[in-house]
Parts: sequence; C-alpha cells; structure tokens
Amino acid sequence: MRSNTLKTKLYTSALALLGASALMAASVAHAEDYLATIKQRGTIKVGIVVDFPPYGVTDSNNQPDGYDADVAKLLAKQLGVKLELIPVTGPNRIPYLLTDKTDVLVASLAITPEREKQVQFSNPYSAAGMVLLGPNKVSISSAEDLKNYKIGVPRASTTDMGVTKIAPAGTNIRRFDDDASALQAMMAGQVDLAGTSTAIASQAQKRAPGRFEIKYKINEQLMGITMRKDRPELLAAMNGFIATNVANGQLNQLFEKWIGTPLPDTVKKPAK
Repeated sequence: MRSNTLKTKLYTSALALLGASALMAASVAHAEDYLATIKQRGTIKVGIVVDFPPYGVTDSNNQPDGYDADVAKLLAKQLGVKLELIPVTGPNRIPYLLTDKTDVLVASLAITPEREKQVQFSNPYSAAGMVLLGPNKVSISSAEDLKNYKIGVPRASTTDMGVTKIAPAGTNIRRFDDDASALQAMMAGQVDLAGTSTAIASQAQKRAPGRFEIKYKINEQLMGITMRKDRPELLAAMNGFIATNVANGQLNQLFEKWIGTPLPDTVKKPAK
C-alpha cells in the first residue's frame, strides 16, 4: 500500500512538471509569435504623441504628423503591413502599450532605467536636447540657481525627471499636461522658466523674436521604439528596421526634414 501511494505521488508530481513545462513553452511561443500576429493581422498599431512638435504634431486635417509619424509610416512599409496611428499623451503612453491598445510606441519616449523596468526599448531612432527656456532677464549660471525661479515642465516627462534630479531641494516645479501648456505658462508669466526640447524652444523663440533664450541645458534624451518586454522577435525587428534605415540614410533624411539638423551621432552609433 505504501509503495502504491509513493508511486501515485511521483506520477502526480511528474504530471505537474509536464504541465508546467507545457505552459511555459506555450507562453514562450506566444511571446515569440507576436510579430507574426501583427503580420497576420495586416496592421501595426503605433502610439504617437501629437503635442511635441516637430516630433509629433497634427496636420491640416487634424491627423498625426511629424518626425515620429513619418518613422511609423516607414516602419509599416518595411514590415509590409498597414499603419494605424493611435494618438497618446505623455502620461498614458506606457499604459496604452501595456494593455495592448498599441503594439509599439514611436512616441518620443526617452530611454531611462526607470522605464526599462516596465517596457523594452529598441536602439535609439531619435534624440532631443532638453533645455530650460526663459525671458532674457532670467540669469542662471548653475543648477543651484534654479531654486530662485518657478519652473514649468510637462508632467511625467523626461524633462520633468531631469529638472527634478538637478534642481535643489525646495525648487518650485509646476507640472503641466504637455510642453505647449508649460510654454504658455512661461509666456504668460505664470512660471519663470519652461523645460522643453531644443526643437520646441527654437520654435518658441521664432514666434517671439528676442524675448526668450535657452538658459540651461538639462540633458540629451535618446528615444527608442517601445514595446512590451515579452516580445523578443518584435524587438529584433525594430532594431533591424533602425539599423537598415540608419545605414541607407532614410532616418537621417526624415530627421533633417523635421528637426533641421542631421541625425545625431548618438543615434547613428549608439553606445554598446
């Protein structure tokens, strides 16, 4: 009797191990098949911001446009599928991705260690310098001076993270929904400085010649195409897409078209 009981337990344990192995194999297969799922569907859903000019804007028909939109179009063409552009905001970009409302993000999302805990990034496809823009009268010689001013930043952005990291304790940082709102607050005198990208700062300076200057450089952001962590074949496809279009000059052409400068060397030759 004791022998039969032992055999039964061993048999049950073996079945459990086989079941666990089968589930693990199925999970891996599901992860590896996601690129095939996109191709079988015939459409890739790409999340894109439209409030970060010239990277993400809307055209005269209120459709997504800008550098990111052109990159997404090139990506869909290379994959041989149709493109569905899904507008997202800074705060909801990652939640949309994690709930499969989008397949990938081409949404000016900077590569940071904090975000890499939630999602995976391709090699960089874009870059932007983050700066503080302010009226001519504002004087900043070091990060320590930031405590003397009210600073507006887009909420949950890497500009927000960058300013929060370098600003002295007690600095008055005010958070807005997007870059446009932070800049408007600065122009209206509600804040003294606005954190934004060099490209957006340049556009703001053109709209109000002689009024505003770049007062401080926060950092340079490298942006990656973003996807869920459990999709290794999708990651390989995104890196292949970037490598191909860096080598053939297509990404450089799009960057020059929208940003007005060559694709940065940090994108052309990312650090390993």
